[in-house]
Amino acid sequence: MNLILPEDKPVKPRPEPRNFFIYGATMSGKSYFSSFFPHPLSLNTDGNADQGTTPSVQIRNVRGTDGRLEVSAIEMLDSVVTQLQAGQTTFQTVIVDVIDDICVMIEDAICINAGVQALSDIPYGKGYALFNTILQRFVINLKALPMNVIYVSREISVTDESTGSTQLKPSLKTKYYNIVNGNCDLVIHTQKFGTETYTREVTDRRAAYKPENITNKRVRQLLESCRNMFPVNTK
Repeated sequence: MNLILPEDKPVKPRPEPRNFFIYGATMSGKSYFSSFFPHPLSLNTDGNADQGTTPSVQIRNVRGTDGRLEVSAIEMLDSVVTQLQAGQTTFQTVIVDVIDDICVMIEDAICINAGVQALSDIPYGKGYALFNTILQRFVINLKALPMNVIYVSREISVTDESTGSTQLKPSLKTKYYNIVNGNCDLVIHTQKFGTETYTREVTDRRAAYKPENITNKRVRQLLESCRNMFPVNTK
């Protein structure tokens, strides 16, 4: 490999969000919204892929009659990433739906292979170290793809006992959320009011994006439907 260093001069930044974290309550429109991104592939865990039109791969741990893993979720994820890295597909978006379940499946696969009930049962913290390595590798490999990447998560209500105020947060454990969100450009919260009213709001961002930063027309239109995405005077 012949690595060529860039010229020693400033470069023009190209701020364009490609990695998204979308969270919300059940049936608040997370998967539906994600399905409109260009040429999506869903890595599905909750068994509802047949209810939509998005091509999907069902991610799960497959166990044999003896209880041992025949195919692990880790192997499935590695296979998907390898095929996408080869660049022989027409997919332009990867949807991880839902990332919470993916984390549980990775943990289960490690525990089954080690013959233990929990990661804490693996001596010297090796279980946790292995989990973090696998999750980080998965997230970093997805980020390196020339594609949109969407992580879907559920929602929990957290109440401050001292003030009584309630805050809606992603249900993904904080330590896992930090790994995933640390590689995302936008965080979008979906909500449903009544039976027909759906809203989407950007709650965190890597940069102050402008409409002209979004080169794909469909992605730009989708993001324009999210409150707090662009400054009002640039819409």
